Amino acid sequence: MTFNDFKFDSQLVEGLSSMGFSQPTPIQEQAIPIILEGKDLIACAQTGTGKTAAYILPILHKIINTENRHLNTLVLAPTRELAIQIDQQVEGFSYFIDVSSIPVYGGSDGNVWVQQKKALNEGAAIVIATPGRLIALLQSGDVKFDHLQHLVLDEADRMLDMGFFDDLVKIISYLPVVRQTILFSATMPPKIRTLANKILKDPATVNIAISKPAEGILQQAYVVYDTQKFPILKMILSNEEYSSVIVFASSKENVKNLEREMKRAGMSAKGFSSDLDQSERESIMREFKARQLRILIGTDILSRGIDIDGISLVVNYDAPPDPEDYIHRIGRTARASTTGTAITFINEKDQVKFNSIENLIGSEVPKLEIPEEFGKGPVYHTDARRRPAPTRNKYPNPHKTTPSNNPTGTGGEKKKKFWNNKRKTGDK
Repeated sequence: MTFNDFKFDSQLVEGLSSMGFSQPTPIQEQAIPIILEGKDLIACAQTGTGKTAAYILPILHKIINTENRHLNTLVLAPTRELAIQIDQQVEGFSYFIDVSSIPVYGGSDGNVWVQQKKALNEGAAIVIATPGRLIALLQSGDVKFDHLQHLVLDEADRMLDMGFFDDLVKIISYLPVVRQTILFSATMPPKIRTLANKILKDPATVNIAISKPAEGILQQAYVVYDTQKFPILKMILSNEEYSSVIVFASSKENVKNLEREMKRAGMSAKGFSSDLDQSERESIMREFKARQLRILIGTDILSRGIDIDGISLVVNYDAPPDPEDYIHRIGRTARASTTGTAITFINEKDQVKFNSIENLIGSEVPKLEIPEEFGKGPVYHTDARRRPAPTRNKYPNPHKTTPSNNPTGTGGEKKKKFWNNKRKTGDK
């Protein structure tokens, strides 16, 4: 199958050809005909499968062939990085056609806010927005979607994870009831089904398998103590073949600590977190894309919402909290038919998590030997859930005077002296 089979407008086809697009991905092949037909859609597909083009291309074709282009389509995305990325793809696909778009997001200066409002008022056809900023616009009355024809929720599961359920419901209350609604999600938990039942009408469903990493990813792991993580990371990054690297940490604090340690070690590394203002985040992302920055350190905000080819290594410095997050994290490498490596550090407390990850992907990730100079790591239990817990005295004697629970010699000894004195005086 080729893109010609969709019978897109000739100008749109010209744009696709100039970008080197010839054959659709599986999600595009299945979703595009449904969207062209005008049906509501629930699509389950992870980042990196071509999902953005799966909804943008048919919507662009429909906009070309409609008279009403002003605020025709609203795309909701969880983060400003993803909103900007979607807008850039719209610009690429619409290079030969007269369809405008605008990303709308918070965290920017007043000038950007003015530009966003102006573009909305003057008639951008496609609006790509984060929920928080869009609600502010809707409540102020500065923008009205009275003639909206398409609503797209991209990475809906991520938006719900970030606590946007009520915001989404509120936004939808401002929109026309008659519209086409398209929901894309990497996972399909019950809360997504609840949202879908609220906002979609008799939707078609497309499900692309999501629980398997790309075949081009070499997955490896080290079973380590926390103190061994950074020395082993330095060893890994001494391999200069890893020219573009993302390191995932569990918290913003860990991101800052890692950035500081890496810079001390002379590495080209920068942390990426919500603590940075928008201009700083955009600057760091430009450096990373241009290969001026070798190592990007971040939390799971980076596991979705960035689309960069050529990332050679992903390191899970801290194991991801959820098995699906593992898929998203390591999916940053081996994109667009390339290969890449993903290495995870597993400490003692993360073994249960990693067992769940291996169950999800249906295979065991090889555990590499720790070089002798770093010492031995903990034992990895193939089923950490069944590992016997250390034996403890369920009812410990609070008066027992041992170095571990009574280092000062108080407690039991004082009580003993108290009763001895009572006996001597005959006091009962």
